[in-house]
Amino acid sequence: MQNVLIDPGTLAQWLTEGHDPVVLDARARLQDAEAGRALWREGHVPGARHADMDHELAAPPSPQGGRHPLPDHTTFAEQLRRWGITPDRPVVVYDDQGGAIAAARAWWMLVWAGHPAAYVLDGGWPAWRAGDHPVSTDTTEPEPSDWTPTFDDDLIATADDVARGDAVLLDARAGERFRGEYEPLDPAAGHIPGAHNVPASSLLDTHSRFVSPHELVQALPAGDATISYCGSGVSACQLILACAVLGRPLPRLYPGSWSDWSNDPARPVATGPA
Repeated sequence: MQNVLIDPGTLAQWLTEGHDPVVLDARARLQDAEAGRALWREGHVPGARHADMDHELAAPPSPQGGRHPLPDHTTFAEQLRRWGITPDRPVVVYDDQGGAIAAARAWWMLVWAGHPAAYVLDGGWPAWRAGDHPVSTDTTEPEPSDWTPTFDDDLIATADDVARGDAVLLDARAGERFRGEYEPLDPAAGHIPGAHNVPASSLLDTHSRFVSPHELVQALPAGDATISYCGSGVSACQLILACAVLGRPLPRLYPGSWSDWSNDPARPVATGPA
């Protein structure tokens, strides 16, 4: 899989030249569930639907499933239809942090659902605004589709898969949380033993665009079997997206991530650098 990033100029052309993309605005603040929709209402890419991190890109939290579990197939398929998504229309997702918060999660969920043409806007909302592209406040509901997705659950890793120790583990959290110096959200501080720390934000430049392919290769350990995790299965998708940019096989996502792993006191915890 390659060509999963799209630049603002190309998206602007698609919107005016008949490509008819579905655009999802996935801006979110993980500590404020209402912030994303408020930002969307203030202004968005013309025609963009709001993709709510807590209610549409995740199921309700639980100790066993983590803070952002995946919705079940039926629920997410219904949501895709409400957004008007079909496999015949490309889908472009953006947030305002280069995909490191929610856009990459929405992109991964589209891939999971079998969509053949899902993209992330490189640079996100800041890049769209910097290019002086049009902004809309229209909140008209889209025409629903009748698409029936085919989900690929082989893209998902469970806690048992992680515990086997036969995969390269990529931890997308900030270094201080990985090392166990600071844990604001979950029961234990540290990381899954053997994991490599690749903070999602480290894959972006100062303009929230992906760094060069050479830098991505240097940052991302490779392996025949790779699993990506973070705090709750959101920023982990940024590492999966980066592998797609490089044309590598996609790591599996551990959706529960640290918020699931750390809720079981029987599971081992490591601290300090990798």
